[in-house]
Amino acid sequence: MKKEYVISKEDALMIVDVQNDFLPGGALPVPEGEQVIPVLNDYAKMFKKAGAKIFATRDWHPPNHISFKAQGGPWPPHCVQQTEGARFSPALKLPEGTEIISKATDPAKESYSGFDGTDLAAKLKAQGVKRVFVGGLATDYCVLNTVLDARKNGFDTVLLSDATRGINVKPGDVNRAIEQMTAKGADQATLENFPDSLETPIDEEHAAEAIADKPLSKLEIKRKARMRPRGPYKRVRTER
Repeated sequence: MKKEYVISKEDALMIVDVQNDFLPGGALPVPEGEQVIPVLNDYAKMFKKAGAKIFATRDWHPPNHISFKAQGGPWPPHCVQQTEGARFSPALKLPEGTEIISKATDPAKESYSGFDGTDLAAKLKAQGVKRVFVGGLATDYCVLNTVLDARKNGFDTVLLSDATRGINVKPGDVNRAIEQMTAKGADQATLENFPDSLETPIDEEHAAEAIADKPLSKLEIKRKARMRPRGPYKRVRTER
């Protein structure tokens, strides 16, 4: 039987680095990275409706950051402060009140984790958060390190598997990252594990079905709606 989650005010959604440079056409695109956006938008609606906290991390590099190839790092310049590449994707619908966490701002220090060199842990604890749900880019770098640091800081942590994609510089990197996260106590979930949090509208095609089936309770109608495919992101891939 699959685990079901009920979102509360002690939960927080953490959206990791959904920035233009990590998407198609960007300086360091994550394969299929754009596919996480509609899923994260659904999660954001759910968490906002439940009164839970929402955080969005971003790489916010100075132009001479140590991770760039010109400084001996492994990556091309990306997510440089105040550039278009550092902006969140315009397709990402961050609700009002989302807290932005800027990381990797020190030119001499790499920081993959949203907790590294930021006040994220203090903010979460001050707001009474006990459990965090993490999705975004990339599974094998910033998502991995954010999840590991969430566990180190004592938070129950859930990886949103349908809302992450990875780089896989070496084949198997993504699967190894997932194994690391679960070995440290992180759970995994998809939208299907939140059955009562996201009300799927009944489209016109099925409106007659709902009307004709009057004996059905509202809950049963919602369940039938949830069983219909939500889109290409419904299928969860093991290798991201």
